Amino acid sequence: MKKHILITGSTDGIGKLTAIKLAKEGHQIYLHGRNQDKLNTAISDVISQSGNKDVKGFVADFSDLKAVKQMSTQVTALPQLDVLINNAGVYNGTSKSTDLRMIVNYLAPVLLTTEIIPLLQKGNDPRIINLSSAAQSSVSLDVLKGDQQVSERDAYAQSKLALTMWSFDLAKKLKGISVIAVNPGSLLHTKMALEAFGNSWSSADKGAEILYKLAISDEHQGVTGKYFDNDSGSYTEAHPDAYDDSKIHSLMNQTNKITVH
Repeated sequence: MKKHILITGSTDGIGKLTAIKLAKEGHQIYLHGRNQDKLNTAISDVISQSGNKDVKGFVADFSDLKAVKQMSTQVTALPQLDVLINNAGVYNGTSKSTDLRMIVNYLAPVLLTTEIIPLLQKGNDPRIINLSSAAQSSVSLDVLKGDQQVSERDAYAQSKLALTMWSFDLAKKLKGISVIAVNPGSLLHTKMALEAFGNSWSSADKGAEILYKLAISDEHQGVTGKYFDNDSGSYTEAHPDAYDDSKIHSLMNQTNKITVH
């Protein structure tokens, strides 16, 4: 059955590879990028490599929550959406206020997802796949608010745990939509990993393969509120904070103050 799938951060890396895999199966694919030229190039690449012309896209800079809100309005105008893969992420970079990693890796996907849930609820076997990481560390609300500066490594790990905690909370609240947090693999051969660490451990295709499976495979149908670790190839335990109701409650309260206008 043809699925309608949106993949954020899909102009390169595992997002683009996942799009190609899914497009080859004949699904309707929606790419996302922060630059129109790169998005147009990615759309052309996916069409040429898959032979599937049902590929379109959205432009939004995920470091700007207003732009994310505008994109969500465009997405909700779609006739159908079955799968959302929140893949967009950043490691390097700076921001004048709230840490860039917190905005792009956490607040942006929270805002986008929240706005388009009504559309997903009408989907066929709807699924939300959130890109977490093996790097997870306790979230400081001061970092989230932009009142405290930490290293890029720590901010990245905090943003990924925040996304995982939110994923688990969202799974409890949603009926009929699967929500899975996934570590696609440590130090995959992607632009982000190479810029941040200068090396890689595994091919980017390893990450694309698990995203492909989580999006449409019967094996993962109905699974929700879980963390899949692609380093081990199985569902496993996330950071302990992801199961701490009081910490999740505090995180959600602060998140809502930032994303709800």
